[in-house]
Amino acid sequence: MHNQTLQAPNNSPTKTNANPRRLLVMDVDSTLIDEEVIDLIGDASGKGALISDITKRAMRGELDFRQALDERVSLLKGVPVSVLEDVFKEVHFTNGALDMIATAHDRGWTVGVVSGGFHEIVDGLVAQAGIDHAIANSLQVHDGLLTGSTVGETVTKETKLRALRAWAEQDGVDMADTVAIGDGANDIPMILAAGTGIAFCAKPAVRKAAPYTLNVRDLRQVISIIDGL
Repeated sequence: MHNQTLQAPNNSPTKTNANPRRLLVMDVDSTLIDEEVIDLIGDASGKGALISDITKRAMRGELDFRQALDERVSLLKGVPVSVLEDVFKEVHFTNGALDMIATAHDRGWTVGVVSGGFHEIVDGLVAQAGIDHAIANSLQVHDGLLTGSTVGETVTKETKLRALRAWAEQDGVDMADTVAIGDGANDIPMILAAGTGIAFCAKPAVRKAAPYTLNVRDLRQVISIIDGL
């Protein structure tokens, strides 16, 4: 039987407000959605296996995320930007994701996503799910082709942590009432900083670090963890 929820009480913060306003922040690839978008783009470029291997190593914490992203994006040079429309059609919200977001909004909470993936895909997901905050990387395009580079600040583990704190302040939510959910090594800082940090179907290093673990792909269980605090 799969272990749905593992709680490490010694790492769990004490809550003083039984019904607080909350902020839920989650990773996108392999968390909000089932897929790794850069791997799908890689498949379209014919370099999927190479890109997927780099992705797995980065998510396990074996590679610096920024370097791994640069390496993978460089392999996409020359891919038509129109491929991104096809990739968007291939992604699926994780089981329970939309229900979790709807429940959060029904309770007056806010929801954000922090992605090492790309705005070109994330923006559509944000619109469909009614997500309140989002950050992601942006792909550089020239003459309808990906250049193999990104533009703007790269979203790293530090960026994700800053976003969690900034959105909490913006929304008037105490950090003790924030929830962070992710699966990769670059999610660990925000998971540890949040009032409730959840490793979701995560890599071993993330499961080891996080106060809470979900090993079944059903994001509705996030609400069950929060209600059980």
